Amino acid sequence: MKAEQTWFGQPRGLTILFLTNMWEQFSYYGMRALLVYYMTKQLLIAQGEASVIYGAYTACAYFTPIVGGVIADRLLGKRRAIIVGGTIMAIGHFLMTFESLLYLALATIALGNGLFLPSLPSQIDDLYEPGDPRVGWAYNVYYVGVNIGGFLAPLICGTLGELYGWHWGFGAAGIGMLVGLSIYVWGERYLPVQAGRPAIKRDAVPPAPFPRQTALLLVSVALSVTVFRGAYEQVGNTVALWADSGVDRRAGGFVIPTTWFQSLNPLLVMAMTPALLVLWRRGASAGHIERPTRKMALGALIVGAAYGLLAALEAAGGPTSWLWLVLFFAIFTFGEIYILPTGLGLFARMAPKGLGATTVAAWYLAIFTGSLSAGFVGTLWGRMSHASYFLLLAAIASFAALLLRFIGVLEERIERSPP
Repeated sequence: MKAEQTWFGQPRGLTILFLTNMWEQFSYYGMRALLVYYMTKQLLIAQGEASVIYGAYTACAYFTPIVGGVIADRLLGKRRAIIVGGTIMAIGHFLMTFESLLYLALATIALGNGLFLPSLPSQIDDLYEPGDPRVGWAYNVYYVGVNIGGFLAPLICGTLGELYGWHWGFGAAGIGMLVGLSIYVWGERYLPVQAGRPAIKRDAVPPAPFPRQTALLLVSVALSVTVFRGAYEQVGNTVALWADSGVDRRAGGFVIPTTWFQSLNPLLVMAMTPALLVLWRRGASAGHIERPTRKMALGALIVGAAYGLLAALEAAGGPTSWLWLVLFFAIFTFGEIYILPTGLGLFARMAPKGLGATTVAAWYLAIFTGSLSAGFVGTLWGRMSHASYFLLLAAIASFAALLLRFIGVLEERIERSPP
């Protein structure tokens, strides 16, 4: 049954889904914007150790969805998984207000995230009839929505944490999670019926088999994204440290809080995505539809260019103006829009019937492994020059682009094979 179209020509249920995830992203990025600074400044943890903790946490936050997706598909159903997972995450954010509970709080957030994260985007396809061309762009629209939360989080949670106390910032993140849950429960009437029911009856039917070529394609993409995220995740880690100590943040008589720069990425996602959607729709109307892996390869290459800019700035020496940091984020975000929502959409669209949340969870497996590697890449920050370090990140992203370009051959073979 089709819902009323109210957002970019998309079903109303899409608005409910991205508003729910918007507040989840607010809670996640609000806490993440403070985490490295909190560990190094308040808890006095060494930078290398803090980078490993940061990487391990972000990795675990994307490992638990692998199990959580199976639980959502086979036991709880997507609705219950979202409500239970979101509640656990809110508890974890509130636990962050106690210094002695740091590790327990991080583990609690990661556990709740495992149930919540794969269950929400896996409902997007349920909003559309088979063959509806809008579904490909739906993930970009969804991506804009969730980035509103990522934009607001550093401004609100970051400012509260830096200026008034860390516990105020972490508490605000927990409140944001509760707001997201409230929106989901209120908006259930706009979602597909099966998304709101317990999954027992639906899942009594065995899921469709996973085609071998499709599985090979998704595994290959996941490995490439693992490499890419080793560089990508440094934005909240070593790039954040560089912004704090290596960037002139004075604007007139005002010093820009470091956490505010974390809002640039989601702000630019919101600003750039509509124009790119128009560009892609015009290309599709003219018969020029770019394959997902090609778009992803281009995105990884652009992100590599952004890190190349930082390497050049460091090699030039002297203080770096905050305006250069803004330019970095503009290039970085442009590449991100090409790769991350495209990859999520690829995994969701290729999921066999009955394995939606499980297949989306496999996408988060790539984020898990990439985040884990990013934590160890971050330990090199204090062992090499900053120029060489940023050049290394550029090389990592570019290598991922090369891998994705080769994977395009497999994607083309799958498209040409008979159904």
